[in-house]
Parts: sequence; structure tokens; C-alpha cells
Amino acid sequence: MLLRSALGEALRRLRLEQGRTLAEVALAARISMPYLSEVERGLKEISSEVLAALCAALGIELSDLLVAVAFHISASNGAVTVVPVHRTAVGRFEVAAPPTRRAGDAYALAA
Repeated sequence: MLLRSALGEALRRLRLEQGRTLAEVALAARISMPYLSEVERGLKEISSEVLAALCAALGIELSDLLVAVAFHISASNGAVTVVPVHRTAVGRFEVAAPPTRRAGDAYALAA
């Protein structure tokens, strides 16, 4: 699955869950409605600036959207999710806890 397709699917799903139209979100993000439509269909690559504007227009943190998309891509590709490991001050390695899921946030997009 392409990143642009996964981002587009997630953005469309979020917009529809909010009951908003392409026109409303495009206006709030200050982009054209045809461009937003192409982004949602995975036809256009999106810049980080436009992605940030869309997240603000949809009321979602960019980091939450990217995590949800990463989970979606991993699940669709049958990949194993990598859990971060870091070295402590005393030289031991610890595995970071997986992100917690909260009701109503972007993690629902990955479902």
C-alpha cells in the first residue's frame, strides 16, 4: 500500500466520521476542493504543510494521524510492528510500551 493512499483513506474516513463535506474541509485547510478530493483518493502526493493544514482543519494531531496510518499500512502489508528499544542510563536496554489507544482519537482510524 502506498503512503499517499493510506493517508487519503484516513483523511476521508475522518472527514466522513465528522459529517463534513469536501468543501468545508478544503475551505478550512485553505486548499482547493478538487485537490483534496485527489488527495483522499490517493492520486496526489501531499506536502507536509498541506497535511498539517488538513489535520488542523479536521481537529486531529498530525502525529496521531501518522501513527494510525503506520498501523494501517503495517496491518495491510502483514508486517510486524517494531517496538522501539532504548538504552537506559545504566546501559540496560528497555522496550518502550506500545502506544495506548484512547477512545475518540486517531487510533480509531487504523481499525
